Amino acid sequence: MTRVREIMTPGLEFLKTTDTAADAAKKLAQADIGAVPVCEPDGHLTGVVTDRDIVVKVIAEAKDPKKTRLAELADQPEVVTIRADDTVEEVFEVMKKYKVRRLPVIDGTEVVGMVSQADVARNLPNDKAGEVLAAISQ
Repeated sequence: MTRVREIMTPGLEFLKTTDTAADAAKKLAQADIGAVPVCEPDGHLTGVVTDRDIVVKVIAEAKDPKKTRLAELADQPEVVTIRADDTVEEVFEVMKKYKVRRLPVIDGTEVVGMVSQADVARNLPNDKAGEVLAAISQ
């Protein structure tokens, strides 16, 4: 069975809760990615900020991206993650259940990568990949 660590994007950088939405936008643009994990200064994962979060929660609300801290955007009561040794099928179930397109991958308490809907789709049979897309998009 294929494990998450085999399909994830490894070596993922993260931003801190004290960074700003402008910092996140720059990181997303430079890395050509749609989401970045956000951690406390001590490295504890507090959430994920997406390009959509920046548009909807900052730009659309006329907030200043240079003053809006990521703590405001990534303060999630429970961060949905997946373990590096979980299977692709488990990723599929978590994405479907929580309707998320990207998941931070953890090994113990450390964020070690990110797995996306596209990563999963490339590693599941076509019917399962379509099911993931349909479930997340509803």
